[in-house]
Amino acid sequence: MLSQVLIMIGASIIGLLGFVHLIYTFFTDNFNPYSPDVTSAMKSTTVTITKETTIWYAWVGFNASHSLGAIIFAAIYLPLAFSHIEFIANNSWFAILPSIVSISYLLLAKSYWFKIPFFGFLISTLCFVSAFVLIST
Repeated sequence: MLSQVLIMIGASIIGLLGFVHLIYTFFTDNFNPYSPDVTSAMKSTTVTITKETTIWYAWVGFNASHSLGAIIFAAIYLPLAFSHIEFIANNSWFAILPSIVSISYLLLAKSYWFKIPFFGFLISTLCFVSAFVLIST
């Protein structure tokens, strides 16, 4: 079933982007500012809502939770599409949700991120929307 393959491809892309993002967050300096002064300021400045964390820790936490969200999304939709595609096909919410999530990430990537996640989410969005159209017809 083509819709099954498309959902699995779309979910795999999101999962891969989330996994790479998590690795980059904890094991590389790819998300660090170029300026050491900015890093220093982030590590020594708290946020308005609380003095219990710094901008730096919030930054790392936001990146990690963002990664985990993408990984969990893929961890749900990959086995669901692989073993229970009929559940997705027979449930409007589970059929449209991947498109909504992917479009949301695509808009964020367009506005705030860079080319690689944008193109990854563009491909996953095309997969999910196409799968939804195939399931709905």
